[in-house]
Amino acid sequence: MAYTVFEIERDGPVATLWLANPAKRNAMGPAFWEELPRAMHELGAEEAVHAIVIAGRGPHFTAGLDLSSMGGALAGGGEGTSEAAKRRRMLAEIERLQGSITAVADCPKPVVAAIHGYCLGGGVDLITACDVRVAAADAVFSIRETRIAIVADVGTLQRLPGIVGRGIAAELALTGDDIGAERALAIGLVNAVHADAAAAVAAARDLAGRIARNSPLVVQGTKRVLRYCEGKSIEDGLAFVAAWNAAFLPSDDLREAMTAFFEKRAPRFTGR
Repeated sequence: MAYTVFEIERDGPVATLWLANPAKRNAMGPAFWEELPRAMHELGAEEAVHAIVIAGRGPHFTAGLDLSSMGGALAGGGEGTSEAAKRRRMLAEIERLQGSITAVADCPKPVVAAIHGYCLGGGVDLITACDVRVAAADAVFSIRETRIAIVADVGTLQRLPGIVGRGIAAELALTGDDIGAERALAIGLVNAVHADAAAAVAAARDLAGRIARNSPLVVQGTKRVLRYCEGKSIEDGLAFVAAWNAAFLPSDDLREAMTAFFEKRAPRFTGR
């Protein structure tokens, strides 16, 4: 598929999805919202891809929503129609943007974010939809919507509390404060901080590569179980994973893992 604000780079079982509009600090304009779900669907369906890294070209991961190109949509848009019709269009537009970010969370493959420079507003929506996050030392995070009179509405308020806890999420969302990489590490927003953007991307790719060495069937099942268990009771989670393993445990990959163990060699998984 052709993309205008993304680039896809493949290296064996790891694919890197680059935000590739550095002239606009990778701001999230119309093309971003249209192309992101297409890219995630493409990589999610590609059997050879076992893990995905999301990173940004240029000096910043993303400056967030491109207000210059998206302002009309935020205002409701449309002329000569009723106020109710405008509100319906607004609702449909918000749901479309939500779906773009949710495509990252719904991707069956694990997704690792490598963040450097600005990660503002919609950037936080994007990284909280990823499974793991690492950062460069210069990373700056902000739920910037509060400071421009918008309630963040495409995923941060729903996903961030499960990552950093309710109190920290409330502080960041209500103040709109900027935080640096070290604070992000301290509150658990990111798993590690690296010297610069290149080091963060390299670490994310290394992590994705370690994930990709495991059985694709089991990795994707683990992601599915983790997502199902969010907000569920322990009993519900145990019932779900029992049903999952009853369906998928007797796999070719399990037989290969056992054989490799006894033959004292690395397993060769196929995802079957």
